Amino acid sequence: MRLVNGMMSLARGALQGLDPETAHELTLRTLEAGLYPRQSGPDDARLAVGLWGLSFPNPIGIAAGFDKDGRVPDALLRFGFGFAEIGTVTPRAQPGNPRPRVFRLPADRALINRLGFNNGGHQAALLRLQRRTPRGIVGVNVGANKEASDRTADYVAGIETFNAVASYFTVNISSPNTPGLRDLQAPAALDELLGRVMAARARLIAAGRSRRAVIVKIAPDIAEADLPAICERLAAHRVDGIAVSNTTLARGELADGQLGRQQGGLSGRPLFQRSTAMLARVYGLTEGKLPLIGIGGITSGETALAKLEAGASLIQLYTGLIYEGPGLIGRIKRHLAETLRVRGLSSLAGLTGCKAGEWAQRPLDG
Repeated sequence: MRLVNGMMSLARGALQGLDPETAHELTLRTLEAGLYPRQSGPDDARLAVGLWGLSFPNPIGIAAGFDKDGRVPDALLRFGFGFAEIGTVTPRAQPGNPRPRVFRLPADRALINRLGFNNGGHQAALLRLQRRTPRGIVGVNVGANKEASDRTADYVAGIETFNAVASYFTVNISSPNTPGLRDLQAPAALDELLGRVMAARARLIAAGRSRRAVIVKIAPDIAEADLPAICERLAAHRVDGIAVSNTTLARGELADGQLGRQQGGLSGRPLFQRSTAMLARVYGLTEGKLPLIGIGGITSGETALAKLEAGASLIQLYTGLIYEGPGLIGRIKRHLAETLRVRGLSSLAGLTGCKAGEWAQRPLDG
């Protein structure tokens, strides 16, 4: 184990010298080859979370975008994640936007990407998921092809295609890198989209298929005035949860001003304040009745805890791993377990939303 950990530490330093997409592909191949440390034992029982009929051994998931095509979900679960989410996957394979399209901002512990849903399509991902032995929780993040004439039909196709292999679904309508996609967050567009998506799920259930939770992933750039109506529509359609949030088009103060002007969605440490304040606002608007997944700027045990306190039941990360390394997962678990011990709590439910009111008063930037 020490040898593999040491090799991964050296490899992470070497990967930083490569083009980001090349480094990412090498990381996936390393995981496919089994060259990664396995979690040595079960998680602290206090970290378990039960949602949507699923038992999460811990609340930490890998965010969509890391494993777009379902190549390494089991490796990620063995690595120590409580759940893995593949995608975003679209019905037809598409190359995404022209390169270069991923940019590291090391001084800001951030990334900018304008990938554009590059993936191999439904059938390729489906075959991989069908070949795996079912274990752990693997969600499927579904999206729409850039050139689709009926984008809602693409989301419906995702629900229908992956129902047998997905633990849950995330409906991604918040990527900034597919023109017009975020327009689906408008209340009227949401009504059509969710009406058709939830109807498709109802048909599957009526046909004897398993009920899968439907989570909707929203952007951190939604105007505050629009957020109540959006949350009201999500609740009206009885979605099972909300993921807050995707990458942001906002920039704020970045150390690397030149790279900061690149087009695309910003992730990493600069997103923490905005995404967490947005998370708390959503928690308040939904009165804590809808489970939330907190995403954006998680780089430590303290930032993971803040997401829970702001209203999250689960968290996801990706960019933080690039800069903090794989040890971040264990550090988060230890910090959460110690927090539970100090506060005399038996589960993470006691932390969820305990500081949502405070976070909801904070500005989205600052």
